[in-house]
Amino acid sequence: MSGRRWFRAAGLALLAVLLAAVLPATATAKAGRSHTGTIDGAAFRVEVPPDWNGTLVLFSHGYYPPGIPLPPEVALTTHPRTEQWLLDHGYALAGSDYKVRTGFAVADALEDQVAVLDWFREHVADPRTVVGNGMSMGGGIAARLAELHPGRFDGVLTQCAEYDFNGSWNTALDINFVVRTLLAPGEDIDLVEPRDPQGSTDRLLAAVRRALETEQGRARLALAGALGNIPGWYSVPDPEPELLIERIRQQASWIHDAYIWGIGPAGRVDLEQRVGGNPSGNAGVDYRRQLARSAYRDLVRQAYGHDPAALAADLRLLQTAPRITADDEARRFVDNLSAHGTTPAPVLTMHNTGDGGAIADQQRWYAEQVRRHGDPQRLRQLYVDRGYHCAFSAAEEIVALRALLHRVETGHWGDLRPRHLDAAVAAFDEPYRRVLDFGNPDGWLLPPAFTRFVPPRFLRPSF
Repeated sequence: MSGRRWFRAAGLALLAVLLAAVLPATATAKAGRSHTGTIDGAAFRVEVPPDWNGTLVLFSHGYYPPGIPLPPEVALTTHPRTEQWLLDHGYALAGSDYKVRTGFAVADALEDQVAVLDWFREHVADPRTVVGNGMSMGGGIAARLAELHPGRFDGVLTQCAEYDFNGSWNTALDINFVVRTLLAPGEDIDLVEPRDPQGSTDRLLAAVRRALETEQGRARLALAGALGNIPGWYSVPDPEPELLIERIRQQASWIHDAYIWGIGPAGRVDLEQRVGGNPSGNAGVDYRRQLARSAYRDLVRQAYGHDPAALAADLRLLQTAPRITADDEARRFVDNLSAHGTTPAPVLTMHNTGDGGAIADQQRWYAEQVRRHGDPQRLRQLYVDRGYHCAFSAAEEIVALRALLHRVETGHWGDLRPRHLDAAVAAFDEPYRRVLDFGNPDGWLLPPAFTRFVPPRFLRPSF
């Protein structure tokens, strides 16, 4: 595991080869089809097919951790093959890379994406239909854009999305808090406002690797994962593991790569600079109660060998450890960036059941917000039975987009039963059925895997 990085960051460089050439620095156009340039310092790209059907798909990309290899141009779809299919079928595509490509760029994205939409209307045409599309952090951005600009979006597709951004940072804080308290006691580690971000990150990563070598360490890793509802499934092509030790190892991969390397102490530097302080905390959190509510509490009990005394002792250590308090202004700032579920336009979500980077709990949380603040008839949620993050084929992305557009055009949802969706995916040629894996540029040829699924309840929502 020591050679891996969040979502196999080295694989992003290989994946980027699939995406096309380097962005020009100034705006250009090719026969009315391709437009690239910058708006207020944010690179953008627009693709318009000769036989444009009047529909524009505005894509919001996800979180790029600082320091990873980046795609050479602005992404316009989750799966690279989806882009050409949409262009071939008459859809225009657009997207911004945001003013700063890496880090927690949500506030920038909410401005920069609207600027691209304005640019399109001024320099290309007024679209008949505009749908938002987004992956990971970008899925939450796409949902929030439609809420902030009702009437400008006719529908939204979110893929592998997180909507409660501060909830994600709360989850990361809990996981890092457990690792520091139980696996690296006494070490010089700052979880927020870090004095030595890389040093704190490295010490947490080393603690995870050490813990995997002992039964006690693995039990404590299982506890850290369970307190975040992190699944023990970190593979695109392989089924969910059954052996206890393998489930913990794969859960630990998420902890190591996503929650420490990706959004641990080093990631918080960018976050705190952008939002004016530390937006997350664990003051008042009862980790015993949180474990009791976790979908993975039985995994923890198995990992502790049914030794309730050892588990109780570790929970006492967590309960008595010094806590972290959020900065109220920073917390409110981040909460205002999150989706609120008002659904001014129809929303279709698609998520992997075993996603540990943006946990499926976020889908349940979003549906709860829609029931409180929006129209549940405007929301439908799809699940694909795979591990990993954003593990979708181009065919699955296309089928989901077509399902959303059917709702936009007719006012009614079509047949979204898994068997119907699977049949639609199976009708595509093999290249479109290869499932995205950031560590494998060829992807994996896997059968369609839409399924019925009820996610766990989100353990650390911000509101």
